[in-house]
Amino acid sequence: MPKHVAIIMDGNRRYANEILESETNIGHKRGEEKIEEMLEWCLDLKIPYITVYAFSTENFNREQEEVDFLMELSEASLYRMADHPKIHDKKVRIRVLGDHEALPSKVKEAIKYADSKTGSYSDYSFNVAMAYGSRQEILFAVKEIAKKAKDGEIKIDDITEKTISMHLYTSDMPDPDLILRTSGEVRISNFLLWQLAYSELYFTDVYWPGFRHIDFLRAIRSYQQRVRRYGK
Repeated sequence: MPKHVAIIMDGNRRYANEILESETNIGHKRGEEKIEEMLEWCLDLKIPYITVYAFSTENFNREQEEVDFLMELSEASLYRMADHPKIHDKKVRIRVLGDHEALPSKVKEAIKYADSKTGSYSDYSFNVAMAYGSRQEILFAVKEIAKKAKDGEIKIDDITEKTISMHLYTSDMPDPDLILRTSGEVRISNFLLWQLAYSELYFTDVYWPGFRHIDFLRAIRSYQQRVRRYGK
């Protein structure tokens, strides 16, 4: 069983247009509901780390009305999940990975609330990548390391792969074993580029809101059938 599953949740808009024949925001709402359903599946399988790609830095370039709706959806979801009984029964820590300063103040307040409610938990970690871009994450890490080197806190020759990993948003969690993307797109889209060096990749044609339990189990089974040699 993978210890860390990361998911690129893609296809909300196409699901709304092609399947529901409805407006885009309905697809996003269905996609948000699917996140909570998928978290249940992971908890049932005792997968300790779950990371979902909810909103990229590039997504800020969408129409403002859509961005505003997604921010409101995220805010409400964070509050609801932070108060959910199962989150506390299973001791799930909720974290948002990304550039918090780029987010609206109401979303930042919701992040603080989720952290205050679940920050002490360590049995499970549910990570929401929001205002997240992997290149930006690496850039921030490099700048921080460079500043420490300039200030004499670290020597250039002491900088290793581990040093960089320790300065990423995911510094205290294992790299993802399995990265899953829905909607039929076969690309990573600036997601966990450093961390996925040895991740198994799984792509499915199913749009995210239509992603079923059986689809998730197929991804897990595919992972279990692979032989992981890590270059050996």
